Amino acid sequence: MSDLRSKIRDVPGFPKPGIVFKDIMPLLADPVALRRVVHDLAEFARPLRPDVILGAEARGFIFGAALAYELGCGFAAARKPGKLPHTTVSATYALEYGTDSLELHADALGSGSRVLVHDDLLATGGTAKAKVELVEELGGEVVGAAFVIELAFLHGRELLAPVPVHSLISYDSE
Repeated sequence: MSDLRSKIRDVPGFPKPGIVFKDIMPLLADPVALRRVVHDLAEFARPLRPDVILGAEARGFIFGAALAYELGCGFAAARKPGKLPHTTVSATYALEYGTDSLELHADALGSGSRVLVHDDLLATGGTAKAKVELVEELGGEVVGAAFVIELAFLHGRELLAPVPVHSLISYDSE
């Protein structure tokens, strides 16, 4: 995955000092890299037979929708509070400096739906865990979690256990 890694731009001090933001925009601009990411995520997801890909705002929408198209399944959007126009369910998760929440339309998943949780990046696991909680609240089954990038040194996958977790690019240190 070293060629994909070369398409990730580090932006020190964004969104605040001490953070090194992993910018996927150069990867998205490269049609070969974009196609490879979708293909490689699909290779992990296909045997799990998801009915729905659940992507988080906002970068999780990009690959999540493409992955759903590639797999021939549906896509559902987890969004920040107040962004969805219909009845929602919500899950709150911890941040370094407080809490945040995600919402999902209450009718986004049918009971028993097989759901793959997706986002561009796995860090501490809080956002992904909130999506798992939303799926379970609606009676769905989380069959896996797939990410483009994982900041392995933050141990986010441990929060998701026993859900199978796959990432294409892993960083073992900042």
